[in-house]
Amino acid sequence: MTPSKQRISTIAFALITLALVAGCHKNKPVASPPLPPSLAGPPGPTATLTAVPDTIQPGQSSTLTWTTVGASDITLNNSPVQANGSQSVSPTTTTTYTLIARGDGGSTTSTATVNIGGPSASATNTVDTSSMTNDQIFHSQVPDIFFDYDSYEIRPDAQAPVSKAVTFLNANPQIRVLIGGYCDDRGSTEYNLALGASRADAAKDALVKGGVAASRIRTVSYGKEKPFCTEENEECWQQNRRAAFSVDK
Repeated sequence: MTPSKQRISTIAFALITLALVAGCHKNKPVASPPLPPSLAGPPGPTATLTAVPDTIQPGQSSTLTWTTVGASDITLNNSPVQANGSQSVSPTTTTTYTLIARGDGGSTTSTATVNIGGPSASATNTVDTSSMTNDQIFHSQVPDIFFDYDSYEIRPDAQAPVSKAVTFLNANPQIRVLIGGYCDDRGSTEYNLALGASRADAAKDALVKGGVAASRIRTVSYGKEKPFCTEENEECWQQNRRAAFSVDK
């Protein structure tokens, strides 16, 4: 091959190589920028409103109890209220109460109706006390209340017994009350003594909210040391998770 042809071949080879390289760069895919993560909004508030009892006679009262979570603006029948609380009401006609909870995540509503009518409370709550001791009369009107496992919150099913106790104690201001906090046998002695104290205090707070003077109430914790039942099953454990009321003598 002559020198001139060799130079032409070299130049041609270089041009082909440049074209191939340029083509590769031209066809290289460009990565898309990552999409920003979606931002979830704050959770919506929750609200629960109950009325105990939900049926009364004119002149009697019912206790509204409410709880909310995640709300910054709470109203009960258009009046501002705290996030959690209770209130005694005495409507003269059947009335529906509305709890509205508003927060950054939206709003929610809960209602409870207090009905006027039905059997007279005085008739349904009549107890023949002629053959009962004072302690028996007390326990018939101030029943113990029970708690969930590892909890000292007053359950919804305890609202009626608490209301019954409040009515009796407010009608008998001379009676002083001892509240004992009890636990099942799971957990350490120290832990259950603290939990029992919290249960007794929660029961005391419920009576005080109903109008019973705090000075009339004394609390003590028995933890798991004085069980009502000794079998190892849930039915027995539930009997031991309680706040027990007695006359403080």
